Amino acid sequence: MDLSLIPQIKHTDSNNFFLLSGPCAIEGEEMALRIAEKIVSVTDALKIPYVFKGSFKKANRSRVDSFTGIGDEKALKILRKVSETFHVPTVTDIHEVSDAEMAAEYVDVLQIPAFLVRQTDLVVAAAKTGKVVNLKKGQFMSPESMKHAVTKVRDSGNESVWITDRGTMFGYQDMVVDFRGIPTMKEYAPVVLDVTHSLQQPNQASGVTGGRPELINTMARAGIAAGVDGIFMETHFDPANAKSDGANMLHLDHLERLLTNLTAIRKTVNGLQ
Repeated sequence: MDLSLIPQIKHTDSNNFFLLSGPCAIEGEEMALRIAEKIVSVTDALKIPYVFKGSFKKANRSRVDSFTGIGDEKALKILRKVSETFHVPTVTDIHEVSDAEMAAEYVDVLQIPAFLVRQTDLVVAAAKTGKVVNLKKGQFMSPESMKHAVTKVRDSGNESVWITDRGTMFGYQDMVVDFRGIPTMKEYAPVVLDVTHSLQQPNQASGVTGGRPELINTMARAGIAAGVDGIFMETHFDPANAKSDGANMLHLDHLERLLTNLTAIRKTVNGLQ
């Protein structure tokens, strides 16, 4: 795939998958730089094109007392510092039309959350910034229906669009990934698999989302085997104490081994094509 959409991205090798990874939310400057430094060192060694991920705010919380952020501008400035320090592009999610223009001043990719991907005004606002738009597939949507979300971006004059699958609701408290949808969605745009959110267990009685992080390796390997263009994976050096989505994050210490394995699988898959 053509990664020249993001000029800052390094190792633009179309034969490899690209990676969107970082913490769920920006909790502070030190933690963001610490996580980015580790991921950059691994992706540089493996020549994996890399985009740092971090939410500047969390609007989709089950409980009013859940962590939502450290302040919009403060978090966005940290994302900019990560980009300038390590010379990597960044991605963050937006929730309101007014977020699009603001976030576009600081990051390279604007992400539309899965539960908002049918919000036309939001998608169009993101598209009109000229930034790459990463559309999360709604947990309630078919792969085929994502064609219309992609069309909204392109009809707004922006050809830079990705689709990210983050699983489909299976009952009230589980997610599944239908890998049959990967080739379907690749007809519309480059496809990313969100490994960690696909392993969420939402709607828990406690109001705190659960997860199955022990299946991260399995899910990621399956995604590469299925031919995804990119992998999305949230990681933290202390998932148990992360302020958001810690239950389904990959521990930062396990990242290098997993990415090494995924790179080997990708080479095998490329050899079979």
